[in-house]
Amino acid sequence: MRLRLLFLLALCRAGPTAFGRSLSLRGSWRIRSGNGSLELPGRVPGCVHSALFQRGLIQDPYYRFNDLDYRWISLDNWTYSKKFKIPFNISKWQKVNLIFEGVDTVAKVLLNSVPIGKTGNMFKRYSFDVTSVVRDVNSLELRFQSPVLYAAQQSKAHSNYSVPPDCPPPVQKGQCHVNFIRKEQSSFGWDWGPSFPTQGIWKDVRIEAYNICRLNYFVFSPIYDNHTQGWNLEIESSFDVVSSKPVSGQVMVAIPELQTQQSYSIELQPGKRIVELFVKINKNVTIETWWPHGHGNQTGYNMTILFKLDGGLSIKKSAKVYFRTVELIEEPIEGSQGLSFYFKINGLPIFLKGSNWIPADSFQDRVTSDLLRLLLQSAVDANMNTLRVWGGGIYEQDEFYRLCDELGIMVWQDFMFACALYPTNEDFLNSVRAEVAYQIRRLKYHPSIIIWGGNNENEAALMMNWYNIPASELHTYIKDYVVLYVKNIRKIVLAVSSKEDWSYNSKFSLHRQHHADGNSEMLRQVEFHFTLPESPDPLQAFKDTIYLTQVTQAQCVKIETEFYRRSRSEIVDGQGYTMGALYWQLNDIWQAPSWASLEYGGKWKMLHYFARHFFAPLLPVGFEDQDVFFIYGVSDLHSDCKAKLTVKVHTWSSLEPVCSSETDHFVLKAGKAVLLYKEPVPVLLENCGNCTRQSCVVSFYLSTDSQLGSPTNYHFLSSLSESVGLRKAYITAIISQQGDTFAFDLETSAVAPFVWLDVGSIPGRFSDNGFLMTEETRTVLFYPWKPTSKSELEQSLRVTSLMDIY
Repeated sequence: MRLRLLFLLALCRAGPTAFGRSLSLRGSWRIRSGNGSLELPGRVPGCVHSALFQRGLIQDPYYRFNDLDYRWISLDNWTYSKKFKIPFNISKWQKVNLIFEGVDTVAKVLLNSVPIGKTGNMFKRYSFDVTSVVRDVNSLELRFQSPVLYAAQQSKAHSNYSVPPDCPPPVQKGQCHVNFIRKEQSSFGWDWGPSFPTQGIWKDVRIEAYNICRLNYFVFSPIYDNHTQGWNLEIESSFDVVSSKPVSGQVMVAIPELQTQQSYSIELQPGKRIVELFVKINKNVTIETWWPHGHGNQTGYNMTILFKLDGGLSIKKSAKVYFRTVELIEEPIEGSQGLSFYFKINGLPIFLKGSNWIPADSFQDRVTSDLLRLLLQSAVDANMNTLRVWGGGIYEQDEFYRLCDELGIMVWQDFMFACALYPTNEDFLNSVRAEVAYQIRRLKYHPSIIIWGGNNENEAALMMNWYNIPASELHTYIKDYVVLYVKNIRKIVLAVSSKEDWSYNSKFSLHRQHHADGNSEMLRQVEFHFTLPESPDPLQAFKDTIYLTQVTQAQCVKIETEFYRRSRSEIVDGQGYTMGALYWQLNDIWQAPSWASLEYGGKWKMLHYFARHFFAPLLPVGFEDQDVFFIYGVSDLHSDCKAKLTVKVHTWSSLEPVCSSETDHFVLKAGKAVLLYKEPVPVLLENCGNCTRQSCVVSFYLSTDSQLGSPTNYHFLSSLSESVGLRKAYITAIISQQGDTFAFDLETSAVAPFVWLDVGSIPGRFSDNGFLMTEETRTVLFYPWKPTSKSELEQSLRVTSLMDIY
């Protein structure tokens, strides 16, 4: 089970500098009703209900039947407005943004009477570029639409088919069509609470002005490396560079308690830019992990990150870092048809004890830190260690998760979908994608969050047919369920600080594929000889698909090129004497699927390693024709050489060859391709015991009296999708340094096709890669292009062979 490694991110705002200013728009606003008959002051963060109550215009909404008496509030269209003066010279700033951390929910935003954007999702953060609109003195308006009326309009517009439920049961005294608005679902009423569909600005709002560049966000991923038994951090920082020139500088990351300090050089091109850093935590310092309540301490470490950029621009942030691992164990149980379902924290199985969390108030401006601490401390005092944040409420405020981290409360975090089916039109899906990506980025680093749940009871509602959907129409709703939760939300979650675009058929992948039907062509080619990846994890399936397309590309170009090389000295059916093979193409102009053998940036693909072999000066080429196996010897040497050919046959199930033969020495003419070996395949197999086409593979190489030899080549007697006896190989690597080169001593437990060594972003190349490993041990060299270390290579190394993807 892949470990999910998380920690708390507690950001502190950078102080004002000459390069950026921020103006909070919290505090006093004006609120008016739709027809203008009612106008009153209100507070931000807040909502209309709270403002009316605070001014004494309504009673406490919770009093007696006021949930019914005050329905008119939710049915009106309210406007929030504020006049404000910029306390600095706005003309001196290259970029000015208006940022809303949370708007509840559907509103048109106007600055100085100019429409600058819309909001439609309570759970998203909104940022609007107001550089061309903002003035020294400004008026800001948010014209809200009744969430009840908006939801009804959206439901009516979804005319192809209804999406139940239309309305809650009458006993709940709620409002209808809540599944058509991305808002706290229980605010329309639930079986345990009132209906108060609020309107307002429920989180912070501010103006941000900056020159040169701005740090939009930075996020962290702790990684525990089982191989080295050490911790690392991946840091991703997002910048908006408004300078017309590149911005260079240094990044310094320090965790003093862990004796960890590292510096990096960066250069930011104009535009939206992402900087990714990899921080190695000092292995000589003991790290205390975060534990749930009752199982250990909740130790965290202070980290500072300092960006020192051109022109004296300095951005300093601080964070609280917690380290822990979490595993969900699902294994067969003897005597049961089901699987286990339990969590390990830091390798220890934990019995979850706790309850479910719903919103602490219908009006979030009334939920204070003191109230949250009181409620959460009460859970701990009752010996609880887990709370589920229920999917019909809200993604809780930062303070909630900070307290759970501090108190050792594990959180089962639902996405905010509950007891309903949902539409899957593109506008709705786009809003959900942005919501999910933002909330994961905001929350995933808390050690308290151990799992993300898709929804509350929606699958049960569908499969138990709560809404009496005719059997002939059920497939439509099942498809919608899969689209929303599996193909969208789940994909984003499993991608972690990974890109949403990391899917073989994602819009981005297809966008970058400029060859008509290119992605489909690659898959069709793969299916000729391989089984497509079977991982239920979309991200892993994407990685496995990339691996197989690389294998297929390399094999295809290899076979074609070898045909050209062995054709240099003969004419067959009027064709031959081939004297060149130039494959399309070498390199890429951007990150995209293409024919290249070098990635954008220069990293070798599998094809490029294959090319190093099939362009070798001395090469044996094997092929079949009418059930006869041939091997040609090809020489690009300038002089004749004395050589011999060795042929071995392995079963897929054994590292010991079942038979081996070698020719007498012969003279291989310079610049020639000559036939060296010819054997009917049935005879070859008969001479090798119980071999069949499906159970065996042929390998062969040329050797000379000098050190010159050929690469080992191979011939598959059947498609690997039909192979018999091929099993998963467990391959270990011991790395040692030899001057500026590193040796990877590999050991395998089984025959392994297409062994792929990857050291992530460490620049360099291997002496060989993508090879067939038929012997127990093999040494491969790594030539770094920049200084690196043994430990860095150990931490980055990933080894994949064919059966790893099944």
